[in-house]
Amino acid sequence: MSQQFQPCITDDGSYTFFSEQFGQTFHSKFGAKEESIFKYAIPTLLAEKASRGHLRILDICYGLGYNSAAALATIWRSHPDCTVEIIALELDRSVPISAIEHHLLNDWEEPIPQLLTRLVNAEVVESERLKAQLILGDARQTIGQVIARKFTADAIFLDPFSPTACPQLWTIEFIDRVAKCCAADGIIATYSCAAAIRTALIAAGLCVGDTSPVGRKSPGTIASFTSSQLTPLSPQELEHLQTRAAIPYRDPSWSDSMAKIIIRRELEQDECGLETTSQWKKRWRNR
Repeated sequence: MSQQFQPCITDDGSYTFFSEQFGQTFHSKFGAKEESIFKYAIPTLLAEKASRGHLRILDICYGLGYNSAAALATIWRSHPDCTVEIIALELDRSVPISAIEHHLLNDWEEPIPQLLTRLVNAEVVESERLKAQLILGDARQTIGQVIARKFTADAIFLDPFSPTACPQLWTIEFIDRVAKCCAADGIIATYSCAAAIRTALIAAGLCVGDTSPVGRKSPGTIASFTSSQLTPLSPQELEHLQTRAAIPYRDPSWSDSMAKIIIRRELEQDECGLETTSQWKKRWRNR
C-alpha cells in the first residue's frame, strides 16, 4: 500500500489527505464529502439538469475523486438512466491511487467506487452510463486537449490548492481556457471566493455568484455565461473586486513557477494604486 498519503478524518466522518508539497489538506476539515456535495455537485444543478438524459463534466484537479463521485451520485439518484461523460485532469496518479488503496471511495454507492477505480487504473471508462477519461499532466497544458476536442461541459469543478499555494491554476490565462470548456448554460464551481479569482472569471466573460459556506464563514464561487442561475454578489463583495486583492494572477508563458507568478502579481499590486483589503474591510465595518 502506498504510504505517500495517509487519511485524516474530517468532521463529517469522511477522510482526506494532507499534501506535504502544498502544506494543505485536499478538503476542508469540516467535511471532505460534504464539500464535494455542497460546493460542487449541488451548485452546478446536476440533479435538475440530469432530466436532459446526458451530462458532461470537466473535473479539474481530480484528486481523491470525491467531486466526480458526488456528481455521479447526485445525477443517478435523481435520474438513474442519465448518461454521463467526464474528463478529469490530474497531475499524476499518486493521489487517486492512494485514495483507492485506502478505500476512500467506498462511502459512495455502487457502481461509483468500481467505475472510478477503473478510471484511475486504466485512465478510461466505457460503461453503459459513464464514459470517462483521466488525463494526467500539468493542467495548464492538458486542458488544451479538452478544448481541441470541443468538449463543452454542463458542470466544471475547479478545485486546485489555494491560489497562494498553487497560483498556476488560478491565472487569468488558465481560467480563460476553463471558460472555453463551459457550455452556454454550464456552471463553473470552485470553493474559492478570492477576489483575484472572481476577477479572472469575469475577464473570461462569465457572470459570478456565491455558493453557501460549507463549514466556514466564506462562500464559494460559481460562474456562468448567464446570471439567471446565480446568486448575485453582495454590494460589499462587488466592492472587493475594486481593491488590490482583485489583481489577477498572470502566467503568459503557461509555464511559470509558483514564485514567479506570485512575484509578478505583487509587483502589479504595488503599482495599481487601488485600495487595500484592510481598508475595504474597515470601511464596511464602519457603515
